[in-house]
Amino acid sequence: MATVTIKSSAGAEAGSVDLDAVTFGAQLNVPLLHQVVTAQLAKRRAGTQSTKTRAEVRGGGRKPHRQKGTGGARQGSIRAPHYSGGGVALGPKPRSYAQKTPKKMIKAALRSALSDRANDNKIVVVDGWNWSTPKTKDAIAALAAIGVEGKVLVVIKRDEVAAARSFRNIPWVQLIEVGELNAYDVLCNDFIVFTKDTLPSSNDAQKDAKPGSQAAQEDGDES
Repeated sequence: MATVTIKSSAGAEAGSVDLDAVTFGAQLNVPLLHQVVTAQLAKRRAGTQSTKTRAEVRGGGRKPHRQKGTGGARQGSIRAPHYSGGGVALGPKPRSYAQKTPKKMIKAALRSALSDRANDNKIVVVDGWNWSTPKTKDAIAALAAIGVEGKVLVVIKRDEVAAARSFRNIPWVQLIEVGELNAYDVLCNDFIVFTKDTLPSSNDAQKDAKPGSQAAQEDGDES
């Protein structure tokens, strides 16, 4: 079980915490990550692309020329796909690109991504963002004090309004609520910054899936 030093927003050591072995000690599964991330990005697609078939293109109601005697091929409409300005054959139509991904695969991919960052010592835990008023300057100073660089994913709780407003204007920082944590955002950032309250563990998943709860029933249906 890996141990991470807890830091204050000023960079001072404030104890240590053991990372959950299930959440941060999983084996890297690249095919699983690829499948889950691909499905997540596919679901973002609007799917609004559309082309017109020969039945939808305006015009072309009259036969261009008589059937026989012209020496040319017979034609029924100038809006056929082989004509300029005609309809499109087998063109794209509005559709949904969403892929059905089991919840167990999504959770396993998140554990795999977090474990990869933990193996590279890119998981940082702070005791909290104790700011009464939002200030971007304080947020930048805090990130420099705890020693993170590059793209940073800051995981916060919903009620941490001052912290959210402090970090949201920093270009290299991505904010995310703990309930929205996913494998794609973890992989897109170099460092993952948690607080003691947002640090995930396998006990959190067990609490959410108590016997008889909706989450437990869904997990049972998937298995």
